[in-house]
Amino acid sequence: MDISLFKEKLAEIETDFYKGLKRIMKINSVKSTPEKNAPFGLGPKLALDEAILLSKELGFKTKIINNAVGYAQFGDDDNNYIGVVGHLDVVTEGDDWDYPPFDLTLDNGIFYGRGVLDNKGPIIANLYALYVLKEINYPLTKTIRIIFGTDEESGSADIPLYLEKENPPLFGYTPDCKYPAVYGERGMIRLEIETPITDNSLDTLTYFKGNFDRSAIPDRLEVTINQKNYLIEGQRAPSNAPDLGENVITLFANKMVSKNLVSGEFKSFLIWLNNSLHNQHDGSGLKINYHDQESGDLSLTPFELTFEKNNIKLGLSIRYPVTMRKEDLLNKLQKSLLKSSTLHVKKELPATFFDKNHPMIVSMTKVYEELTGLDGTPVTTTGATYARTMPNIIAFGPSFPGQKGIAHNKNEYMTQKDLLKNLEIYTYLLAELIK
Repeated sequence: MDISLFKEKLAEIETDFYKGLKRIMKINSVKSTPEKNAPFGLGPKLALDEAILLSKELGFKTKIINNAVGYAQFGDDDNNYIGVVGHLDVVTEGDDWDYPPFDLTLDNGIFYGRGVLDNKGPIIANLYALYVLKEINYPLTKTIRIIFGTDEESGSADIPLYLEKENPPLFGYTPDCKYPAVYGERGMIRLEIETPITDNSLDTLTYFKGNFDRSAIPDRLEVTINQKNYLIEGQRAPSNAPDLGENVITLFANKMVSKNLVSGEFKSFLIWLNNSLHNQHDGSGLKINYHDQESGDLSLTPFELTFEKNNIKLGLSIRYPVTMRKEDLLNKLQKSLLKSSTLHVKKELPATFFDKNHPMIVSMTKVYEELTGLDGTPVTTTGATYARTMPNIIAFGPSFPGQKGIAHNKNEYMTQKDLLKNLEIYTYLLAELIK
């Protein structure tokens, strides 16, 4: 591949790329109450409308499907196409930002803003990568669609709405994970462990409030127990990287037990919680620390703790190795619970696989290695992307090896160098895929 082929055009459109991305970044696209023509709330729909307007201005054929998903298309075949599937919705901004969360701010070579990495920056980079091909009249042998989703962060209910009216891509990718090519995603289960408390030992707990969000490690908890107030603070991190954070749920259990602030059945539960989950992200405390060569260790995250009358409910997210059976996991887990606890499966996503020898992955490996000098051997992930719901796609980019724990935190960022490298990689990859 002649890597100098597109350099002039990439340099020419760089400023316009930043301006286009800023238009999308300035929209608060957190999911909210559904409205007419906005199934996931007004913010995600406004971001979709703006992305489609931008795509029209760049000269692409566009369409919005069921007010949930839109696309920019280069090519005339509406039924057979390569798909690049990203999302415009974002998680809540949280607190204590040093920059405006809903804007694109460049400071000392780093771009800040909610969604700059996850996933507005990468999907708009793909839009401008396709624009480069269009502008230089690159020979087109296959149609390409840049597809804008609006509900990835809350369960990907947008993709079924797209597939009601459109064919899935022949093949493609979502720029919403990491490099190199991600050919497999671990199985995921979201669980609720319910434990009754029958001896009134919960009466000492009169206030309990945490910043619980299943997409992240909770890092702040306010508690009143025995008429004393406690503030417990941990370290926020994405839920698929619990080792990078410090979870206030297990910190709470550890603190209450070590200081002997609780009693009775409540104490028994917190002892179990502390012994089973505190700083044991691989499930070893529950004797479910499974591992395989393809995807590594099981990963476990407590993400919510609530108290309802005489019941305690613990939310737990587990990402398990791609070769493991879900049934074996649940059977083993049940044996490690308190005898009074009940296990409820709230949501499950099976593991995904893609042929590592597929021509698309071969092209991804080639482009990635040539443009970065890094090893492009395909990998698996603990994350969950649109590859779970959109047929025939895998994840590719935008994070480079060693970059973890950025997306859902305050001051979400992407360096200018990395953003431009993504733009370059996606431009050359799309060119390879339509040879």
